[in-house]
Amino acid sequence: MDKIKMTTPLVEMDGDEMTRILWKMIKDELILPFVDLKTEYYDLGLPEREKTKDAVTHAAAEANKKYGVAVKCATITPNKQRVEEYNLTEMWKSPNGTIRAALDGTVFRAPIIIDSIKPVVKNWKKPITIARHAYGDVYKATELRVPEGKAELVFTDRDGNETRETVYDFECGGVLQAQYNKDSSIRSFAHSCFKYALDTKQDLWFSTKDTISKKYDQTFKLIFEEIYESDYKKAFEEAGIEYFYTLIDDAVARVIRSEGGYIWACKNYDGDVMSDMVSTAFGSLAMMTSVLVSPDGKYEYEAAHGTVTRHYYRYLKGEETSTNPMATIFAWTGALAKRGELDNLPELVSFAKKLESACIKTLDDGIMTKDLSGLVSEGVSVKSVNSSEFIKAIHTNLEATI
Repeated sequence: MDKIKMTTPLVEMDGDEMTRILWKMIKDELILPFVDLKTEYYDLGLPEREKTKDAVTHAAAEANKKYGVAVKCATITPNKQRVEEYNLTEMWKSPNGTIRAALDGTVFRAPIIIDSIKPVVKNWKKPITIARHAYGDVYKATELRVPEGKAELVFTDRDGNETRETVYDFECGGVLQAQYNKDSSIRSFAHSCFKYALDTKQDLWFSTKDTISKKYDQTFKLIFEEIYESDYKKAFEEAGIEYFYTLIDDAVARVIRSEGGYIWACKNYDGDVMSDMVSTAFGSLAMMTSVLVSPDGKYEYEAAHGTVTRHYYRYLKGEETSTNPMATIFAWTGALAKRGELDNLPELVSFAKKLESACIKTLDDGIMTKDLSGLVSEGVSVKSVNSSEFIKAIHTNLEATI
């Protein structure tokens, strides 16, 4: 069989720990036998980030902007313990954060659904995609622990004019937090959401709490409304899809009552929390896809979970692990399908879909990793396997369709 040809490389970003081990297994078993893979490779493993003083992360982000499509393995965001473990000279920033900032992108996360695992919310029939605005808010906040005294919010414009608002006159100790966002970032968020909704033919919901946050959250609401009316309303109507805004508490109630099948756009913290809630309710974070989309149509596909450290330590001891590779496989299929779509390579798009179908068939046949075996519906026969056996079973199912 002739391997499927590629014309433009994917940007390949390797990662850390157990997901790095799975990364090689997935390439060797599920991609390289079938695709003449072209990638521009960047090692974002923590040792290489330390060696290059994180220059490799910035180079990978620039390559993503150049070529348009990237696939990324999970990476470590170091804390104090990791600094000591890896003997780092600095607590390097999250690669995901660096890449998001470079692309000015929005993160879209959606569950992988299989027949044998039913969502906790019984009426959910279709995936719910969380669109998270990955900038600002509490993640960029400035905080103070304060004694008694007066707290003020002070802003000085370019001409030196000062605006002051009293936050609170503390009669005892307390805590302060100031957070911010930018119109330009909110606009990019809105464009990414509207474009992704059109691309996937899904309704778009957006929620904040503008009844309480009458300037901060209302700014999000107004920018979304303005951009929708001026740039996307006609296209949405022609596509037969809907955009609407609602308060986040109302959105939560609507989500629980719904059948799914839409994009739910959230501010940064809301999206962080709700993506974990949705993924867990559908089954597992290891069954959650994630794609970063920039307003100008650049894509970075990754798994939504971390590096599976606990399994990696067991692997280093020579012990067998049953780590779920589904989200990482779907990062590869998403990137390959998008590359094929952009380069007009229908064979590459078809291969990506066949690989996804082979993954689903393997799970529906009851062959799965241990994290899923306890979630299946009653009456389904399950065979728990290790990671290597699971990937080999997918290979067998894929080979039958090629």
